[in-house]
Amino acid sequence: MINWKGVFPAITTKFTSDDQLDLKAFHANIKVQMKAGIDGIVIGGSLGEASTLTDAEKETLVKSTVEEVQGNIPVVLTIAEQSTRKAIEVAEAANDTGIKGLMVLPPMRYKADDKETVTFFKTIAGATDLPIMIYNNPIDYRILVTLDMFEELETCSNINAVKESSRDLTVVTKMINRFGDRFKILGGVDPLALESLTLGAHGWVAGLVCAFPYETVAIYRLVQEGRMEEALEIYRWFFPLLELDIHPKLVQYIKLAEAATGLGTEYVRAPRLMLTGEERHRVIKIIEDALAERPALPTWEKISL
Repeated sequence: MINWKGVFPAITTKFTSDDQLDLKAFHANIKVQMKAGIDGIVIGGSLGEASTLTDAEKETLVKSTVEEVQGNIPVVLTIAEQSTRKAIEVAEAANDTGIKGLMVLPPMRYKADDKETVTFFKTIAGATDLPIMIYNNPIDYRILVTLDMFEELETCSNINAVKESSRDLTVVTKMINRFGDRFKILGGVDPLALESLTLGAHGWVAGLVCAFPYETVAIYRLVQEGRMEEALEIYRWFFPLLELDIHPKLVQYIKLAEAATGLGTEYVRAPRLMLTGEERHRVIKIIEDALAERPALPTWEKISL
């Protein structure tokens, strides 16, 4: 079982200038994430440019990530497929790879209704014993996983968490009021993370953590200790950066931040293109302004749980 609690980076996939997987940069980033104290890692998501990866590349990322973390943190694989059959194949294949959990998106491309969506999730859950986190993101993927749908999913013992990205903060309270601790809630929207945590979310599937792991972990741990003034100070500094997570070009923006902090490169895979012109200057200014006033953080001993 996964303890769905803490900071889970939605890690970016690193590429070389000639569009190959850059495993050296990929592993270097993971090492820093682990040193910062993350609690798990999510690979192959939208921030990981999964839709542009081949099956062979995904297998390489899974194998290399599992080898890199050596069981010290759980590795969660994203399932974002167009058909139920393909999603089942991915889930079944993950059983023997060292993957510890799955983050499952609703059916891609097709806007399934409630019954179809619930059936999709239940079918995948039945194909694996791995713990599953549902990704609820109606803004980007058009399908809202409602509380009534979660009630139907209660029968699946391995569906036990949700990445909550609806941008409706009341959902955290509604989920807890209705289901108690049955489903762990992880905030999935960076500029709503502190708010989600203070309302009772158990963790944070983060994006800007890819470039700023120590700050992200510090906010989470300070909230857990009730040290809200310290958490707020870091969060307010972080906020202009966190807003980069809710833009259609979040991949390019976050990768630019990774390059600025020495934790990655800017290279993206087409059809995405690297930033140019005024847009690039604007994002660089946000990053540089933040780096110029980067806050001092508490020591890990002080904020350890």
